[in-house]
Amino acid sequence: MKSKIALVSLGVMLGVTLAVAGTMWLARPPAWRGAVIEPPLPAPDFALTDQHGETFRLKQQAGQVMILYFGYTTCPDECPATMGRFKQVKAELGRDADRVQFILITVDPETDHSAQLAGFLEKFDAAFIGLTGSRAELTPVWESYGVQGDKGHVSRIYALDTQGNLRLTYAAETSAADIASDLRQLLRNR
Repeated sequence: MKSKIALVSLGVMLGVTLAVAGTMWLARPPAWRGAVIEPPLPAPDFALTDQHGETFRLKQQAGQVMILYFGYTTCPDECPATMGRFKQVKAELGRDADRVQFILITVDPETDHSAQLAGFLEKFDAAFIGLTGSRAELTPVWESYGVQGDKGHVSRIYALDTQGNLRLTYAAETSAADIASDLRQLLRNR
């Protein structure tokens, strides 16, 4: 009888230990793959023209996770590689990809007019957003994100959460799997 009581007591203690450990595991902060911006910063707002000639205002995208990259359509290597990586990230996300906006902001407004951006992005995914404007419109956007114009783009990718906060940055060569993992976390943390 004592052995049955001891066995039941051991089972209860093991169950409680597992429940506490499980709760602690679930309460852990996410293990981010990108460089964390802590505390999150409100993303600088802007209004630019998309590849369809429509006005795109950042703050009107609330509720969406966004991933921003500054580049240009005639870039020979890094920009197409990054857009290809965005395509891979979108595939990794599966159905969740509909809740993420993939955005390229030009650093070459003299070349990257709306039609040029549309043609470039169609090679990767027509749902990606390409943004352009005049040099006067783009310069404050570049400055607020620490980017140099005149094709002196920064090799960083920025992730914004559903509240429009800058949360993470990535080197351009970050894997699609790592970016997708973080975007899923941002989608869960609504």
